Amino acid sequence: MARLPGQIDVAKSEAILDAALEVMVERGISAPIEEIARRAGVSKQTIYNHYGSKAELVRALTARRVHELLAPLETSEGVADPARALAGFARVLLGKLLNDRSSAFLRVAMMGAIEAPELGREVWEAGPRTSRRRLAEFLDMETRAGRLACPDAWQAAEFFAGMVVGSYQTAALLGVDRPLDEATVDQVATEAAARFMRAYAP
Repeated sequence: MARLPGQIDVAKSEAILDAALEVMVERGISAPIEEIARRAGVSKQTIYNHYGSKAELVRALTARRVHELLAPLETSEGVADPARALAGFARVLLGKLLNDRSSAFLRVAMMGAIEAPELGREVWEAGPRTSRRRLAEFLDMETRAGRLACPDAWQAAEFFAGMVVGSYQTAALLGVDRPLDEATVDQVATEAAARFMRAYAP
């Protein structure tokens, strides 16, 4: 099948996003598209054909990370068992804090937002705002199903995410080494989900 104008294959798209993450972590969110294209092995025009602008590239990079975070909420098992889904969401969220590149990207995005506020807005909209909205939608769905009782799903989503990341995110952003091994991640995720379920029991 012929490709549509501006369409590129999945492997090339992933290569661009991987290169964008690598370059932005090294040089900041305002890193030149030319360098991203060179690392990805594509032309600058290929990037613009697919993403349209630097802001859209940043949005796509952030959305890819959020897609992984939301996966536990989108399985049939998770829908039927909100405690399980919430614990899975929490594990992925904490796992992002263990990932040096993930924390570094958020750090440079925050710093870059001073000079390029439109890029900061893209990260916010495609990242934290989207993940909280999707979590709120999940909590609202579970409330309508009678498995939870969240009168304000958006507020409940904020409470849960805040309970999970605590001061771990601040430490990660500051580059402070705070122990967060797999056992701790599992313990925090499981306990946060259990406490949330008790607080919002129907």
